[in-house]
Amino acid sequence: MVLEELRDLLDRHARPDLSTPLEDVLIFKAERPRPPVPTTYGKVLAVVAQGTKRFALGERVYEYHAGQYLVASVDLPVTAQFAEASPGVPGLGMGLTLHPAAVAEVLLQAGPGDLPELDEDAPSGLAVSTASAELLDAVIRLVRLLDRPQDRAVLAPLIKREIIWRLITSEQGAIMRQFGLPDSSLSHIARAVRWIRDHYAEPFRVEEVAKLAGMSESAFYRNFHAVTGMSPIQFQKQIRLQQARLQLSSARSDIAAVSRRVGYDSPSQFSREYRRQFGAPPSRDSPLAPGRGEEAGSVV
Repeated sequence: MVLEELRDLLDRHARPDLSTPLEDVLIFKAERPRPPVPTTYGKVLAVVAQGTKRFALGERVYEYHAGQYLVASVDLPVTAQFAEASPGVPGLGMGLTLHPAAVAEVLLQAGPGDLPELDEDAPSGLAVSTASAELLDAVIRLVRLLDRPQDRAVLAPLIKREIIWRLITSEQGAIMRQFGLPDSSLSHIARAVRWIRDHYAEPFRVEEVAKLAGMSESAFYRNFHAVTGMSPIQFQKQIRLQQARLQLSSARSDIAAVSRRVGYDSPSQFSREYRRQFGAPPSRDSPLAPGRGEEAGSVV
């Protein structure tokens, strides 16, 4: 019954841009299966009410269904798709952006014996679980506020805090605790992830980023792989290729210029890695490429 009401609410309030009048709350809807799309999973709780969502992070593949949720604790490059959806039975879900400061505030109000143990090593940056009845109840009360604008200002912050608490006391509580503590291993890796994302076109030495994260090189490498599912260099390559695809599709730039702009010295290497990542050459996504079906110029 809870999922049926949630599906109805999400179906009625879904917008093409995913936005809602509730701050930090998104609704996603898909009326057909879609091919995998490279995107970024930010810091978010995502709950599926109908359909199946699948995504890949590095070599890890995750899938979650109606009544399950995902927690993403770091901005990560993933390939995602709704694998089960149709016009009659659309894929439906909601997302709530998570803020470390809000999680930290809830943690500070909890008794020491009420919190999950804090592991020394960082957990994976993504995790999937089955939602408890208490978590689903809080989620649907939050979404109901879409029909009750007069209640939003007072009740939305309270329900969001409850959702955070339900996550902290769930099987993903260790992730949430690390997410909310500024000196946890996860927070150190998140700082490195943010630096690489901001400087993706620049070469770097792993030991330098480890120092920036405040960790030894071995601990940094181990924890970075645990969180992201890839090495720092592989992570940088994923960001470069995603940025290149965005630039190719949104600006009238030639392929060689884009490859240089995202940090590649060799256009041919860029072309090979782009094809490997997206299953087609960069010319497919470039409006300037002759024919848009074959690679052009020096990028062969």
